Amino acid sequence: MTDTLIEHFPTKFWHQMDDGRVCCDVCPQHCTLREGKRGSCFVRMHHKGEIVLTSYGRSSGFCIDPIEKKPLNHFYPGSSVLSFGTAGCNLSCQFCQNWDMSKSRQLDTLCATALPEQLANTAKQQHCKSLAFTYNDPVIFMEYAIDTAIAAKEQGIKSVAVSAGYICDEPRVEFFKHMDAANIDLKAFTESFYHKVCHGHLQPVLDTLIYLKNETNVWFEITTLLIPDENDSDAELNNMCQWVAENLGLNVPLHFSAFHPDFKMLDKGNTPITTLLKARSIAKNYGLNFVYCGNVFDVDSDTTYCPNCQHPVIKRNWYEISQYHLTSSGNCQHCGKKINGMFGEYKNGFGRQRIPVSIT
Repeated sequence: MTDTLIEHFPTKFWHQMDDGRVCCDVCPQHCTLREGKRGSCFVRMHHKGEIVLTSYGRSSGFCIDPIEKKPLNHFYPGSSVLSFGTAGCNLSCQFCQNWDMSKSRQLDTLCATALPEQLANTAKQQHCKSLAFTYNDPVIFMEYAIDTAIAAKEQGIKSVAVSAGYICDEPRVEFFKHMDAANIDLKAFTESFYHKVCHGHLQPVLDTLIYLKNETNVWFEITTLLIPDENDSDAELNNMCQWVAENLGLNVPLHFSAFHPDFKMLDKGNTPITTLLKARSIAKNYGLNFVYCGNVFDVDSDTTYCPNCQHPVIKRNWYEISQYHLTSSGNCQHCGKKINGMFGEYKNGFGRQRIPVSIT
């Protein structure tokens, strides 16, 4: 199968410069590259006068997960999703929780291979509702992700992007028109954090969120990893929650997740659950209806409540659904209120399983 893979897959979001370099226009890094050089993402490279993708058809592995692990709590709850990623990333977050893949600079990391049709066929054979581009940011391998999403759609499989949303305007349109759902990682709400800790900028991420809200039908949720003394101050949380309420509305699900020391940020302790609950309370005070705490055990903050009657409609325990009180169209069975999201007939949830798979 490997001889069918394209080592230098052609791309279109780039332009040539007068000095012979080529500038990549996929993300705001705008890497300017001489022949044979790779961008900060590692997988996009200057090859014979153009930018090519070097990871098409190559992956760091495949696994079937619960959709809640992405995390997506309002996108076909209880369903399973075939997850995969590649290598590299266009941000350089010092706290990266998937650094072994996203920070990899070795093609050996991409030891598994699968073409888009094989991924779609496997998702269907494994009875997955969706296919997720995750572990590292799919923006950097967008051609591979888009072709896979097209193949998945032909099989009736949904496509999910787990992304930091760090992408330029034109490729943003091209990428997200093929996605059914997304979880956008809003890493903080200050430019200084993005600049110093992630080597990026905040505004392009906010632009992505506003674009998803106003210009697409993509169902999206937001995750913020709260790091002690870095992005968890009351002032920053208030600013972020107010911005979300005013620009994205009250029904976008917001996930506050606990940090653990990793990669280059080993001097910080684990996020206390009190910090997550504080953030949840702040978000609730701005009227946000669906606010969750992740990477901790707390059934109450993992439960979806009807914003009308306040009854629990989806009760969770570490990705395991113990109670489900929604109709197939997503209406509360207690009062009839339509819950925002994408729902279907619920039978038995996939649970907290994690099943590695091989693509053949």
